[in-house]
Amino acid sequence: MYIAKQVTMLFSALFLGISFLVVPATAAEDIKIGVLTPLTAGAHSLGKEAVRGAEIAEAYINAKGGVLGRKIKVIIEDDAGQVEKAVSGFRKLTSRDKVVAIIGQIHSSNMLALIKPAEKAGIPIFSTQASNVKITSSKSPNVFRTAAIDPDRAEAWVGFFQQNGFKKIGIIAENTDYGVGLVKLLKSFNKERSLGLSLKSFIFDKNSRDLTPQLLQIKNSGADVVINIGVGDVAYLIVKQAYDIKLFPETPMVASFDWPSQPIFWKNTGNKGTYLTYISYGHPNQKLTAMGEWFKAEFERLYNDAPIFGASNAFGQIVMIAEAIYHAGSADPAAIMKALEDYHYDNFNGPVKFNRADGARWHQSSPPILIVQHTAEGQSLGQGTILYPPNLQTGSLTKGSR
Repeated sequence: MYIAKQVTMLFSALFLGISFLVVPATAAEDIKIGVLTPLTAGAHSLGKEAVRGAEIAEAYINAKGGVLGRKIKVIIEDDAGQVEKAVSGFRKLTSRDKVVAIIGQIHSSNMLALIKPAEKAGIPIFSTQASNVKITSSKSPNVFRTAAIDPDRAEAWVGFFQQNGFKKIGIIAENTDYGVGLVKLLKSFNKERSLGLSLKSFIFDKNSRDLTPQLLQIKNSGADVVINIGVGDVAYLIVKQAYDIKLFPETPMVASFDWPSQPIFWKNTGNKGTYLTYISYGHPNQKLTAMGEWFKAEFERLYNDAPIFGASNAFGQIVMIAEAIYHAGSADPAAIMKALEDYHYDNFNGPVKFNRADGARWHQSSPPILIVQHTAEGQSLGQGTILYPPNLQTGSLTKGSR
């Protein structure tokens, strides 16, 4: 237990891993934290889940009295998955709303575009699910991430390929920092490690509405597996058009992150999505921190569904910022950033320490990475089969048929 210098009330911050000593929340000005995330375009379904997690964190902290005698208030801003809107949203949050920190970034291109503005504004910004290595390898003192980085994702793919004897890999990727970055990384892995993989990649504009020509080329190449590096609605389009030309599920397809774990996946793909495999950053049966268990139960109570990673991570990031404010004894952004570096924290899935490490591990905390498969229409993440890693495997890859 940490002892504050000036207190009038003690409350136990349930499941935070520390006890806050605070003054009862009164008319003191709220501490504002921005949630800048896609809500109307791009990875909008993930952004909406991040907002849910952040709002639960706000209610959770304030129900315990707030921090330093002040309530937390999350300010939601839509970036629509577009760099221009991310930058303008950032300016609004920092200049008009006067937030002390920002979370919610899903798109790597947006997150990269916000590093310099964050440094200029002097506030911390968290990647909630943006994974490009350049984000943290920038070694910006303002950047923090508790999400996967692309090398972790590529490691899982390579292990999965080797596990199943896949040699011919077809890749369809959007023309963004995320998509192009992952393609370059896989090719680098293949060359540097002498993996002997045949990689055929096709880059498309993220606003495309017909990817049949690229998918036909992958089919004609005799690929053993297809990697779908789409984000938002175009990712569903790839699944449906691959199904229509009988590329998938006859040839396994792997989604590059956990969007198939959401109910909206089935609304967009129907039975065409059956047998899709995907990267996941956890599983409903995984061990969580006490804070994570509380959040999972509360989310299920509110929404009658298990939280996906982005919701849980947004919740944890808001809580960590609140803890940093407590440790700093101040809501000054510079003091928050120092406290984020100086102390250990608990996220929903385990301990976090933001170290000044080398390369992409700077201010980086990575979740576990699994590869999961749906084998029946309508399955949730918890009902899927864990294919990788071997120590968590619950079944083998099922190749689809019609």
